[in-house]
Parts: sequence; structure tokens; C-alpha cells
Amino acid sequence: MGLVGNPVFLRVKKIYINISVKVMDIVLIAKALSNETRLHILTWLKEPEKYFPPQEMYIPEGESFDCGVCVGSITEKAGISQSTISSYLEMMRRAGLLESGRYGKWTYYRRKEDFIQQLGDYIKQEL
Repeated sequence: MGLVGNPVFLRVKKIYINISVKVMDIVLIAKALSNETRLHILTWLKEPEKYFPPQEMYIPEGESFDCGVCVGSITEKAGISQSTISSYLEMMRRAGLLESGRYGKWTYYRRKEDFIQQLGDYIKQEL
């Protein structure tokens, strides 16, 4: 892989991707986005204050995970099982769309805005 700023061309599942910093697995991303509930979750996490109650109650004092939403809140909003939501969230995390933080027994997720912006740029320029 080249140094930051030096484009590298990679062949990923017959799709050529021009990247400088990070490899995007476009097939994994497409799979993560190919489910209506996962798309809703991504939309809800864009403006969590609009869709979820305040989330700080389980985050220890002095810690912060801005814009993070607890799995339980996402499960409640989606209306499907916690195990299904957890697998959806993990799939989106592996695809690079989300990041997670764990506080005690509680796991929070939020969007990776920088990655989503890079994905949007890639789609605009390459597809």
C-alpha cells in the first residue's frame, strides 16, 4: 500500500478502487446497505437526538462517546430481536460504516462520518 497521499489501485472483486489511505471493501459495504432495517439504523444514527432518548446514563462520568446510541435503544426503535440488531450493527461496523464503544455491559454505536464521506466521494467519482 502506498503512503498517505499516494493513490494505490487495488482490484477488489472485479471493481477497481483508487484510494490513498484505506481499503474500502465495496462488496461488504453494499451487503451492509442492502437491508431496509440497516439503512434505517444508519439514518437514525445520523441524527440520534431526533430518534432516541438521551444516551449518557450508562456511560461513566468523565467518558464520552458523542452521538453514540446503546444497542438496547436501537433494538427498541427497530422492533426486532436484540440478537438480530447486534448482528446488523456488527456487519455495518465491519464494513466501516459504524464504530462502537463499550462501557460496562453496554455497547454504543455511532456513524463513522469520515468513512461515509469517503464512500460518497468514491461513488460520485467512480460509479
